[in-house]
Amino acid sequence: MTSAEQVAIAVPTGALHDGALSLLARSGLASLGAEELGRQLLVEREGLRVILVRPSDVPAYVDHGAADLGIVGKDILWETPGAHYELVDLRFGGCRLVLAVPDASSLDGPETWPPMIRVATKYPRTAAAWFESRGQAVEVVQLHGSVELAPQVGLVDGIVDLTATGRTLRDNRLRITAVLGTSTARLIANQASLKTRTAAVQSVVARMRKASSDAG
Repeated sequence: MTSAEQVAIAVPTGALHDGALSLLARSGLASLGAEELGRQLLVEREGLRVILVRPSDVPAYVDHGAADLGIVGKDILWETPGAHYELVDLRFGGCRLVLAVPDASSLDGPETWPPMIRVATKYPRTAAAWFESRGQAVEVVQLHGSVELAPQVGLVDGIVDLTATGRTLRDNRLRITAVLGTSTARLIANQASLKTRTAAVQSVVARMRKASSDAG
């Protein structure tokens, strides 16, 4: 549990990690290099506690009060809606959630979709909602590994996955037929922290918002 003055922030490992540490440094909150962090998962600086967690775990740490704030990709929030507040688009880590099919596939726009389309994805909630909002029946196959393989072996008609450059899709002979949404890093907050420790938390939020805006 943090003190009344100390603010805890959940920072993701993985693709958004470097951008998150850079933002903390530009905000003047904490300058933490990879060498300094080493294998540490909890680092404390004056007024700030940095908790390093898996990207998909950030909302849980914030929702349950272990962290006052969290940096997380919008794609994670699509799949794990919770009790947190989404405060700031931090403007880094940009990527798109897309529907991609094999180059040789006859599928393109909605008019070419079969009565039931089958897609593989790590984002089942988002994919199902997107197709259903368009009146399209869909069978979602949730995978945890490389989804690009699934169409090649006939498991599915296409995939719904994140891409930044499209290179991995092209390397696997897949082409984009639709964009479901755009994801960037977001700053989220615990509801109780905002209400009971307003000054300390909002001070950190303001500094991160300004650093993000200046970078943009």
